[in-house]
Order: sequence, then C-alpha cells, then structure tokens
Amino acid sequence: MGITRDSLHKRRQTGGRRLKYKKKRKFELGRPAAMTKLGEKVVKTVRVRGGHIKGRALRLQEGNYSWGSEVCAKKVRILDVVYNSSNNELVRTKTLVKGDIVQVDATPFRKWFETKYQCVVGAKGEEPKPAEGVATNSTKRRHAQLKGRLDKKLQEQLATGRILACISSRPGQSGRADGYILEGKELDFYQRASQKKK
Repeated sequence: MGITRDSLHKRRQTGGRRLKYKKKRKFELGRPAAMTKLGEKVVKTVRVRGGHIKGRALRLQEGNYSWGSEVCAKKVRILDVVYNSSNNELVRTKTLVKGDIVQVDATPFRKWFETKYQCVVGAKGEEPKPAEGVATNSTKRRHAQLKGRLDKKLQEQLATGRILACISSRPGQSGRADGYILEGKELDFYQRASQKKK
C-alpha cells in the first residue's frame, strides 16, 4: 500500500465521504518513522524530493548541547531518556525524538565553568568556591562575577555529573540529536514531571 500524506482518505468536517478522483501521487508519499535509539552512531542518507539528502539517524549517543545563560555549547554524551510528554513508550524503549528530555554528561560543562570562573563546583548545597592559587586582578574579577551565577538545581546536577537537557533537533530528519540544557522554571517543571511518571 505505501504510506501516504494525502487527505482524500479522510472524511469531510461534516462527516461525508470524499470522492476518490485520483490515485496516490509520488509527492504525497510518507516514509516509516526512524525511531532513533540510544547507541553507537548509525545514520543513513535518504534521497528526498528535489534531489536533497536527509540524514535518518537509526542510533545516536552524542550531540551538541548549548548552555543558554552561559552562552556555551559542548559535544556531550547522551546517557538516558528521562521524559517524553507524548508517549511513555518512547522513554521505556529509549527512543530519541524532538522534545525528549534526556540526561547528558555534565563533565565538559563543569570543566568549562571551572576554568572560566577559576572556581571549584562543590557538592550539593555548597556555593562554588574560588580555586586556590595566585589571586591576580583577572581572577578576582572572575570570582566577583561568580556570585549568584549558578542556579542551585543546576549546580546539584553538575556535581552529580548528569544534566537534564531537551532535544531540539529532529534525529529522524537531520541525523543529529542536538539540544539545550534545561534551566529555571523549565527545569523545575520537567524535574517534577519526570518524578511523577516514575
């Protein structure tokens, strides 16, 4: 039969049947979902309309994630799928789709933060402490910038080595699982939501 994206097979808004006045067309075709899983990278290329190429990711395990408030992006490993608002089955099978809430490795971000502000991100509940060593004018200025810079919930995540992030790219269309780190109210919401679903 083939997957089609036409609307002729659907009923009218009033409930009446539509007449079939044409067959399926090539430009109305659809393809099976990629259902990208967590694992060693496997990306297939698909030729699409106009001779363009799409990347169909079958398995991915890393992506570029951006830390919005610090204007920093790092390539990090995806560790786990935590929450999906549309379907719990996608969480159980560890399927990567746009809008997924995933856990990513915090180490690259923690190291970057510590080198930029010349501090040490402490354990849960502790403020980041200035690194021990020679205190120059530039390091003093960095330490002054540090006050209230790091959200407490984000700091806890950095200390544990796992950060919650959201996938904003489409793995089945672009062959990538890129996204951004959750912060502020968005982080609060998804922390609560993921605990409810457990």
